[in-house]
Amino acid sequence: MNTYFVAAAGTAFVVGLVHSVLGEILIFRRLRLRGLVPTNGGNVLDQRHVRIIWATWHIVTVFGWCLGAMLLRLSLPAGPSGSAVFIEQAIVLAALAASALVILGTRAKHPGWIGLLVMAMCTWLGRSIAV
Repeated sequence: MNTYFVAAAGTAFVVGLVHSVLGEILIFRRLRLRGLVPTNGGNVLDQRHVRIIWATWHIVTVFGWCLGAMLLRLSLPAGPSGSAVFIEQAIVLAALAASALVILGTRAKHPGWIGLLVMAMCTWLGRSIAV
């Protein structure tokens, strides 16, 4: 087992958790009137801008956790094909979660969800020809 990869993975998970929790407490709590997604940008930001900032904030955590999962998998002794399949699955799940965050955060009005969904689909479809 590669302990440096395990340490890097653990750090990625902790940093992601702290990033999302502190963002909610220090930033988005004051911008939330009600519900999960904040919408109050005051006189500075439109509601749609606050929504995409919230989604993007949490996408960073999702992708950080994906990297942590990949590092954790790479820390284990295994053949390269097993690691490759796991990494492909981690990318697909992270891109799907990120797409869902943009859909939820912006009510599907920001087109970023489409690109993230295409990324997930291409990764999933590419797995069958990469073997």
